[in-house]
Amino acid sequence: MRRIRWKKLLGLQAIVMLFSLTSVAAKFASGQRMFSPVFFLFYGLELVLLAVYALLWQQAIKHFDISVAYANKAMTVLWGFLWGGLIFHDRVTPGKLAGGALVVLGVIVLNGSDAKRREEP
Repeated sequence: MRRIRWKKLLGLQAIVMLFSLTSVAAKFASGQRMFSPVFFLFYGLELVLLAVYALLWQQAIKHFDISVAYANKAMTVLWGFLWGGLIFHDRVTPGKLAGGALVVLGVIVLNGSDAKRREEP
């Protein structure tokens, strides 16, 4: 049972990661001349990613309490740090790291309490 739970959580994080990529596409689109072909390319990519995310999200929430699913969505902040640093060379400050750590801690606590509640008779 525990193994399946981790697989589901990793799948949920993959969906959240996909959602975070919509912001990357949006940032690339914002750097283009309005209504240029490249603008439409990135904007279209954003819309496709959002459509795929929406379909996957609907399937994912079947397996989780909605409060747990939405708490995991907060991990978008950390994916944003990763994309910002790797793709856009944004600076990650100690304050941002502390805030990100609080988000991760909150998600871990919520996932742990959900797992305990599911194990109770």
